[in-house]
Amino acid sequence: MNPDLKQLQAYPFEKLRALKAGVEPPAGRSSIMLSIGEPKQPTPDFIKQALMDNLSGLARYPMTKGEDALREAIAAWLCRRFQLPAVDAATQVLPVNGTREALFAFAQAIVDRNQPEPLVCMPNPFYQIYEGAALLAGAQPYFMSCTAEHHFLPDLTAVPDTVWQRCQLLYICSPGNPTGAVMPLAYLQRLLELADQHDFVIASDECYSELYLDEQQPPAGLLQAAAALGRTDFRRCVVFHSLSKRSSAPGLRSGFVAGDAALLKDFLLYRTYHGSVMPPPIQAASLVAWQDEAHVVETRRHYREKFSAVQAILAPLLEVRLPPAGFYLWLQVPGSDTDFTRNLFAHENVTVLPGSYLSRTTAQGNPGANQVRIALVADLAECVEAAHRISHFLPLAY
Repeated sequence: MNPDLKQLQAYPFEKLRALKAGVEPPAGRSSIMLSIGEPKQPTPDFIKQALMDNLSGLARYPMTKGEDALREAIAAWLCRRFQLPAVDAATQVLPVNGTREALFAFAQAIVDRNQPEPLVCMPNPFYQIYEGAALLAGAQPYFMSCTAEHHFLPDLTAVPDTVWQRCQLLYICSPGNPTGAVMPLAYLQRLLELADQHDFVIASDECYSELYLDEQQPPAGLLQAAAALGRTDFRRCVVFHSLSKRSSAPGLRSGFVAGDAALLKDFLLYRTYHGSVMPPPIQAASLVAWQDEAHVVETRRHYREKFSAVQAILAPLLEVRLPPAGFYLWLQVPGSDTDFTRNLFAHENVTVLPGSYLSRTTAQGNPGANQVRIALVADLAECVEAAHRISHFLPLAY
């Protein structure tokens, strides 16, 4: 067996199941799950219809690089959304089976394990796929803490040059999971300067980019930052986007990577052997999803309603910071985040996720400690009910 498998930690939801084991919530309280970032809104009918209308595509092998029409639709969406002058659909776009699979696979293709002590840098807290991808690619993760002091973005000045020099791949997540923090254009451009200076690749996880509170301020993207500097070849840049959150279609397992054509050429070669090919019916459904914005605007409206309602209930009892994007609340709670989570479940049958399960302890401490992630993915009524239950429980937590 690959010895690096022994370095992998249990996934956050495995830890959560262990934390809740043996606890019996009140029989009269229905279960409300706010721990997993799985959208519960119905997938739009026109996406489902496109899937059904193209089932005949199951009779043929699809190409790893995807159909031309899908890549062209993605390239057009990128240009509209991020004000890009052009994206070459043939060389700068690659459909993938969801960002999770692609984020993991990318490190396997990028990391040169022949170089001494390779590092993969990542935010802390973070999406655990980044860590596992680094370890199984033969690199070590380097965690950059994201705290309120720095607006929940990594403090780039705190990273030693010796780390940047060993860095081969930098994962970033904007809007961030779990904090919802958005990297400004200037911040992204500073990352590009560091990548040029120290010769590393940036993998930008942007799967929450279409869920934002202010319709007039969509989050910037890495390709947008590059284009603003005249870097239309998107050198060193690869972005990852998904329909899971944008189109409430997590089961479709559809997304794409885009950016540096040279990097995507080698990544396509890797994927050809990896065997990750998007089935034709899913490509057809994905194409119509990327061509429509009306359903995404409606989705954002639903999330704004939920944020507003939950904040009104919890704000008198806790400091509730509404994130600029995403669908998570990242709340500081009294005492231990694990105790809070377990006791909330025991008293109210509401499940949230301890922040320490999403982060790692470094010399500066654990940035997820005393925080919980609340995913506002249930419908409005259930989110409101959960907020009332949390407010009822809070006096017991102090």
